[in-house]
Amino acid sequence: MFLAMDTVFDQCSIAILDSSGQVLSSHTETGKRQQTQQILPMIDAALSEAQLRLADIQALIFNRGPGAFSGIRINTAVVQALSVAHDLPCVGVSSLQAIAQSAYQQYGLTHLYSALDARMQQVYFGQYELVTDDQLGHSIMQPVLDNDSDSTEQLLDYDSQTALNIPIAGNGAMLLALQDQQMCHDDIWPDAVVIGQLGIAQFANVGGTEAAQALPKYLRNQAWKTLKEQGKS
Repeated sequence: MFLAMDTVFDQCSIAILDSSGQVLSSHTETGKRQQTQQILPMIDAALSEAQLRLADIQALIFNRGPGAFSGIRINTAVVQALSVAHDLPCVGVSSLQAIAQSAYQQYGLTHLYSALDARMQQVYFGQYELVTDDQLGHSIMQPVLDNDSDSTEQLLDYDSQTALNIPIAGNGAMLLALQDQQMCHDDIWPDAVVIGQLGIAQFANVGGTEAAQALPKYLRNQAWKTLKEQGKS
């Protein structure tokens, strides 16, 4: 059993899934103002609905970002605290990979860009393609890596144009300069179920980490500073 959570996509979303990805409990509350008050009661409610305790959970799965600074901090802090208290491994999932996975599930897209509005005239951006693990039976959108980096995730300025004319998914899609007939799906909004499915596949392949290594990924190193403080105003 796996407990997944997301507070990055302007929501509080909790899901409990088994190792096959079947959903035992799933609830999402939209909006971000009450996340700190919502998340622990929602976890308790999901466990109760699934008739489970935290002792029954194999790993904690969370959205590690990039995305909203406060949202990343909330679910990362909760996962770290639960991990220490109950000796549970953690699995961090990329928000951009979650967008790609949702686009695959909703539209059947197998090669695309993910774009999430980062504010400050930038978007979080990554390239993904479908990889099927025949042994595990998972079809997962995985990052397309270049030869010089172990990550596809980056910041792009508004109105940047992509190298390839492939679909773009996420609420940052329309903030980029689209090529002729380039498809755009800006309605993609993943929940904890998608986070959980990606986390289960990752856990099966590489396992989890201890709380101290369950780290957020901001991309923007000065995410907590205003534009003026960053010298951009």
